[in-house]
Amino acid sequence: MSRWGDAARMAVGTLTTVPVPAPRIIDRRVAGRAMLLAPLAALPLAAAAGVIVWLGSAAGLPALATAALALGAVALGSRGLHLDGLADTADGLGASYDRAKALDVMRRGDSGPTGVATLVLVLLVQAGALTGVHSGIAAAAAILVGRCTLSMACARGVPPARPEGLGATVAGSVPRTAAIAVGVAAAGLATLLPGLPWWRGLLAVALAYATAAALLRRCTRRLGGITGDTLGAGVEAAVAAALLALAT
Repeated sequence: MSRWGDAARMAVGTLTTVPVPAPRIIDRRVAGRAMLLAPLAALPLAAAAGVIVWLGSAAGLPALATAALALGAVALGSRGLHLDGLADTADGLGASYDRAKALDVMRRGDSGPTGVATLVLVLLVQAGALTGVHSGIAAAAAILVGRCTLSMACARGVPPARPEGLGATVAGSVPRTAAIAVGVAAAGLATLLPGLPWWRGLLAVALAYATAAALLRRCTRRLGGITGDTLGAGVEAAVAAALLALAT
């Protein structure tokens, strides 16, 4: 099997609950390609969210209930991976200015008050914004845009915070030109979202990337690099920003 095949298996197996065979090889090239394929791997999750939004709107369900069901489907389909990363990152950043202590807090996996509060607030923002997104396609697009930012967070020059773990495997593994290409492609496709002016989709991508980049900068300065948790936090923050931009 080609390395692209291994990368596809790594992306799907890591980012979703879709059962796939394990990759034969996981090296930096495979890891980088997996991050590039992250939006494609998340297509089933985005489609599920889009269908739920469409069905909920068609059935006249309360907008907040529909939003919660859509976000719940995405969380279920990803094993809550990114939400867990968001909570752990918030706990780490709020724990101490000591880098080693912050990383130790993140490694424990249990959520403290800072992590829980951050998780609740981000989910509230996502659900509240999603109540204003009446298009299933637009809702799906926000989910995918969040995953597009993973290639930026893993671009060449971004260091790992630890010598082991997912962050060490993917940090700096994506060529910058490829990461830029993903962002440009996302922006271009977002301008074609039906029922919205072209600039609204472009704004969603810009805000998502700006939010993820700000968090990435904070984590690299505070923690010395990225971890799997910080990648998940960036995805959730980017999704919230994209949904806010797409809400009408």
